[in-house]
Amino acid sequence: MNLKEGSLDQTFIALADPTRRAILARLNEGEARVTEIAEPFPISLNSVSKHIRLLERAELVKRERVGREHVLSLNPKGLDEVALWIEETKSFWLTRFEALDALLKKRKADST
Repeated sequence: MNLKEGSLDQTFIALADPTRRAILARLNEGEARVTEIAEPFPISLNSVSKHIRLLERAELVKRERVGREHVLSLNPKGLDEVALWIEETKSFWLTRFEALDALLKKRKADST
């Protein structure tokens, strides 16, 4: 697997925070201005902007400037690397658990 240095870490860091996950959930419904994203949160616009910048660094969010407005949209491709890592890790462990299960069944059969 050829991963960009630190990009997987950036994505997991971005996904670790409930505020950032809520921002992604909102953007999953469609694009929105930064002020619209910030509205439901009990934190300052500046704090929401920091969360958004972290999501942008993780390549989970795209920003487009339309005049004075900043319009955000979800970048689902940003999750591809995480999905690949999860699938490879799952496959690795499933193979080992199946081997362990076979070994335990063999030992149980041998002892009876």
